[in-house]
Amino acid sequence: MIRIGMIIGDRYEILERIGTGGMSDVYKSKDHKLNRHVAVKVLKQEFSENTNFVSKFRMEAQAAASLMHPNIVNVYDVGEENGIFYIVMELVEGITLKKYIEKKARLSFKEAVSIAIQACMGIEAAHKNHIIHRDIKPQNIIISKDGKVKVTDFGIAKAATSNTITSNVMGSVHYTSPEQARGGYSDEKSDIYSMGVTLFEMLTGRVPFNGETTVAIAIKHIQEDMPSPRDFVPEIPVGVEQIVLKCTQKSPDRRYLTMASLIEDLKRSLMSPDEDFVRIGETDEGMATRKVADREMEEIKKQAKKKSSGGEEIRLKKNTAPNTAKSVPKKKRPPVYQEEFEEDEDEEEYENESRMEKVTTVLAIVGAVIIGCFVIFLVGRAVGIFDLAQESEQVTMIGVEGLPEADAVARLTQLGLKPEVIYDQSDSVEKGLVIAADVKEGAIVSGGSKVILTVSGEQAQEDQQSIPVPEVTGFLEADATATLKKSGFEVEKSEGYSDTVEKGKVMSQDPAGGKAQPNSKVVIVISQGPNTDNKVAMPDILGMAPEDAIAILVENGLNPGQQTDMNDDNPDLIGKVCYTSHTVGAQVEPGTTIDIGISIGPKAATYMFQEPISSPADLDPEYKDGTECTVTITGQSGVEYSKTTVRTFPITTINLHGLSDPAALITYEYYVEAPATNTTNENGETVTVPGAKTMKTTQRQVLFTPEG
Repeated sequence: MIRIGMIIGDRYEILERIGTGGMSDVYKSKDHKLNRHVAVKVLKQEFSENTNFVSKFRMEAQAAASLMHPNIVNVYDVGEENGIFYIVMELVEGITLKKYIEKKARLSFKEAVSIAIQACMGIEAAHKNHIIHRDIKPQNIIISKDGKVKVTDFGIAKAATSNTITSNVMGSVHYTSPEQARGGYSDEKSDIYSMGVTLFEMLTGRVPFNGETTVAIAIKHIQEDMPSPRDFVPEIPVGVEQIVLKCTQKSPDRRYLTMASLIEDLKRSLMSPDEDFVRIGETDEGMATRKVADREMEEIKKQAKKKSSGGEEIRLKKNTAPNTAKSVPKKKRPPVYQEEFEEDEDEEEYENESRMEKVTTVLAIVGAVIIGCFVIFLVGRAVGIFDLAQESEQVTMIGVEGLPEADAVARLTQLGLKPEVIYDQSDSVEKGLVIAADVKEGAIVSGGSKVILTVSGEQAQEDQQSIPVPEVTGFLEADATATLKKSGFEVEKSEGYSDTVEKGKVMSQDPAGGKAQPNSKVVIVISQGPNTDNKVAMPDILGMAPEDAIAILVENGLNPGQQTDMNDDNPDLIGKVCYTSHTVGAQVEPGTTIDIGISIGPKAATYMFQEPISSPADLDPEYKDGTECTVTITGQSGVEYSKTTVRTFPITTINLHGLSDPAALITYEYYVEAPATNTTNENGETVTVPGAKTMKTTQRQVLFTPEG
């Protein structure tokens, strides 16, 4: 049994429940080993008792844990403790795509395509690792507070499917592919079909097929032609329409073969939305829409049995049948239906589905009223209306000795108690840990009671009067103000735009948690909803890798333009974005083309050489003016910049620019003639013999002048 404040896996402290689903409950938790917040998804008891499902669930969750991608809710850990099976996931603060669509009625094609691109990038990464989601739907896609799109529940859907467990079947059947509805083999193209239906809903605000029962909807996926989203929203561009229709072809072979090809067309639709560039294969007899066979109809009906009032279909134990079902003799059972009930009972149960759904609707309304009352109570308690009721609640004191001060305070506050901290020197207890509490562990006390904690050490002088700052992000303005003032803080308000935070709620606060002095100021930013002038703020993509920068531009409804290599003085930006054609934060029209510059590093220093080159006679007295001399200028890197042959010095015609070397060698090559000698020939005559010529080389070093 999960309790607030308990620690599982010796590291994950359960802080609060943040969601519930057909198979599990999700809790915000703190990972004390890595000092970060995570989401812990705990399997419900009926699933934990099925060993076959648990085995497959663990195997698939471990496979999903190998996925690391910015568009996937990453799985960190999988574990079991005292019969509690859980997985630890990345905590994403945001809203599901389903709720986002419901809030906005429908999305613009640019926003829908941008979200689809990010979701597809995450799914593509999974497909490359041979992991198929099998339950792509808006409920499994999350938009974080910073606009990042993340797909969740990888691997879990496969484990559920393999055990004939369909979580929230009324939600999933709207997005299921025809092959999944028939109970056949599903692969990557099944995820592409579901992504196409999800894109259809983003564009139109509705699902393509609806019906009173899951069977009716499943049959439509198999039998009926997919409607065009332009039938509901005529302004949808033809390119986007064709992408949806190709994704949702009945035959898997006529859909996109890979997520990569789908992403390519989605990006192209942002650049040329009205271009009809999507090609769908010709229809043949094998691919044509066909009527559902009687055998398939019976299988679909049987798979839809045993819906619970929560809209879930659960059958954990294959050999367990309802008490009202009669066992069919084995010889009379078709092989495919060996685990099902008799056909006459199936028909009767199917005919009674509409009546059961009416009962379910009534129960849902009653549940909604109860939840509404509970919400009103929580809000009232936050603003102080129900303080007396809170204080009358009885709670059991927990053990806090040896805990860090912050953890002890957080746990007691979670219980509804009011911790106060005093400090004392201790030789046996490490500084910062709780020595004792004035209420003993296990004692029953009233909610709101004061608990004095004695902590080892001395509090800093400036912190002695500090008190905890409540976290009010996501609160309504009035609730946030009341909570902060009640806690002893002044409130300053400002406004901002947000596509994910509802108008009138707190987008952010400063300081965000921690402690502050009583009566100090806490600034809260109130969301004004989406920017109604239809402009978008130029995102800060400087310093990002080019592929990440392009993804951010696309998700903000902007078009990536030219990429140009350019120099930048910051060596840390090499290979990253160092320039954008629009200033960060500037308000631009959706669809604006943004050019980016990619750093190739600091610009190399260049040098020039314009000095006269003097005669080699300055270095070698043997050189005679007028002697032919070859002069070569060679940089210290070995690059030859100049070579010329002259008889007259100095040389004043050398004018070199853009040299990469700061220094060079000037090499002189010339012939030196030895002195003439006199000799007597065979006739006794004196003859003058010219001296021999010898090649000589002389060098000197020069420094170039820096340019600029």
